[in-house]
Amino acid sequence: MSDPIDGAWNDIGEGCHAYIQRDGGWGWSNAGLIVGDGASLLVDTLFDNRLTAAMLQAAAPLTKQSPLGTVVNTHANGDHHFGNAVAAPHGGSVTVIASAACAEEMTEVGPEVLASLTADPTDVGDMFRALFGEFHFEDVQLRLPDRTFSDRLELVVGGRQVSLVELGPAHTQGDVVVHVPDAATVFTGDLLFNGGTPIVWAGPLSNWVAACDAIIALAPEVVVPGHGPLATLDAVRDAREYLVWVESSATEAHAAGIDPWDAAQQLAAELSGTSGSWDQRGEFGRLAANVEAVYLELDPSVQRSDLVTLFRHMATIEGNLLT
Repeated sequence: MSDPIDGAWNDIGEGCHAYIQRDGGWGWSNAGLIVGDGASLLVDTLFDNRLTAAMLQAAAPLTKQSPLGTVVNTHANGDHHFGNAVAAPHGGSVTVIASAACAEEMTEVGPEVLASLTADPTDVGDMFRALFGEFHFEDVQLRLPDRTFSDRLELVVGGRQVSLVELGPAHTQGDVVVHVPDAATVFTGDLLFNGGTPIVWAGPLSNWVAACDAIIALAPEVVVPGHGPLATLDAVRDAREYLVWVESSATEAHAAGIDPWDAAQQLAAELSGTSGSWDQRGEFGRLAANVEAVYLELDPSVQRSDLVTLFRHMATIEGNLLT
């Protein structure tokens, strides 16, 4: 088994750094660091205390002259905020900032839920352990934001302008990107999975497409995704194309009276094996969640799948690709 602490800081220039973990699969999220004159800002924490502590230790040479003063959470998934208490202990000098919608959503799937699922002795536990078994949720204590905002918030970090732009609901209810104009860099959170498949927990998909357009309009030279390697705007355009395809295809399937789960399987089969297809990306089974998100938007009578069912559907699609 590979070392579970194998992330690394990447210097992307102009006092900006990206912490990249593994292949960017489930739970292996990225973080960012913006270093100014005498102060720095951390974009997101990691999925557990141990990983976050290791990341901060690796950042110590970068923050020695510019101590960490702010943590920004881009959204409410635990792999981007469960480490907050390590980076910003209660009563300390570090302020945690997120959108108001993100802060409200943070308590919906807490560490105790994931600890319970990964400890389950049945096949449900087997499924979640396969995805999240290397993470340690049992000692995670939620650390919620000290400050929230809506739409946009301008910060000055050690003399540098840093813009927080709310583009959700899309991936989640309160997605935020962090723009550093003087470095031509954007930290996207999970509005971009580079090399992986987007997953719509909130939607609508049209908002995510609009979020891609907003990121493109910022014209960054460097894009730091929520998961996967450093990117350019080509990766954002690629994700946009996928989201447009899902929305269009699922809408057609809904109009034809096809059940959302059947539609997801049909669309997966349609893509399977085609050159350059999304079925060759990581976590392709997320198509099941994305199709369901379109149906939920189109038809309020559609019943939302519970978390376990949704993960079963995603696993089934990915398993079918191997048979």
